[in-house]
Amino acid sequence: MPKKDRDSLNFLLIASALTVILGFIPMASLLVYPLRLFVTFIHEGGHALAALFTLGSVRHMIVYPNASGETLTQGGIPLVIASAGYLTSTAYGASLLVLCRNGLNAKPVLFLTAGLILILTAFFSVNTFTLITGIMLSAGIILIAIWSSKRVAHFFLSFLAVQCCLNAFSDLTTLFLISATTNSHSDARAMQGMTFIPSTIWAVFWLVISVVTLLFALRTHYHSKGFSTP
Repeated sequence: MPKKDRDSLNFLLIASALTVILGFIPMASLLVYPLRLFVTFIHEGGHALAALFTLGSVRHMIVYPNASGETLTQGGIPLVIASAGYLTSTAYGASLLVLCRNGLNAKPVLFLTAGLILILTAFFSVNTFTLITGIMLSAGIILIAIWSSKRVAHFFLSFLAVQCCLNAFSDLTTLFLISATTNSHSDARAMQGMTFIPSTIWAVFWLVISVVTLLFALRTHYHSKGFSTP
């Protein structure tokens, strides 16, 4: 197996193992806190982009210190906009899995990611925390892309992909539990209001789509390397 192929597979496995290990370490949540905020930016950015792509507008986008978020839109297609948050997080993570199969793509993808967060921050943030967080995340990603080696950038992109996917699954599981036991406002509750389909069904539907998307990305990543089984 070529060295770059071994790196891609090893980085993905190490990133997955590290994510699991961090979940069992006390206070490790502080280490991954910036990544939680990053995933929230992707989630809320998904709502914002869905509004724009369906000819609507974005009034504001807020990321809160507890890593929750809120995006207020006007016009567009509400069903698409409400569904976009969780699905964008998964789709973005899955896209990174496909792109990071080749370490040569790592730095360009990191620059594009930083640019996306900076654009969302510049145009749609309305509070100080969102503004500062967006700038710091963009700056951090740019610095990693500039100063790190190609292998470090490759590993970081793999870790970012795993974080996006696993956080999306965790958030969807939480969404299902919240939808089943409370009347709290959520994307699934908004979908229930528009379609009269129970919010728990929407949570399960999004989870199934996320799983299928991730499996497709892993299959693409796996077969692109020419791996074979007996």
